[in-house]
Amino acid sequence: MADVNRGNRPLSPHLTIYRPQMTSISSIMVRITGIAALAVSFFVVWWLLAAATSENAFNFIDGLMRSWLGDLVMFLAAWAIFYHMLGRLRHVIWDLGYCVDVGISEKLGIGMFVLATILAFVTALAV
Repeated sequence: MADVNRGNRPLSPHLTIYRPQMTSISSIMVRITGIAALAVSFFVVWWLLAAATSENAFNFIDGLMRSWLGDLVMFLAAWAIFYHMLGRLRHVIWDLGYCVDVGISEKLGIGMFVLATILAFVTALAV
């Protein structure tokens, strides 16, 4: 049956009054980095397909990937992959019943940002 009092119900809290928490931000970032890693994987596939087709196609994408813009995209992709990996690891830890307290979860969220950044820089320096 239709709700005839639809306009008389109170509104739930909205984003304008909600204070973002570290746990929610890190959870949203895990989703964003997963989508970003998928998007960057298309460049890797493009590079491999170009290598299999023609020299001109390969030279174009290889030049793009070796430029400063390509380096920046690959660094951010490495950060996104590491962050997403750490987020999945955090969920495994939570699924096992560990570190589910709010204080520890916030520290894990900060640790994910820091460790992903360190791992991305180590990867960039190693290559």
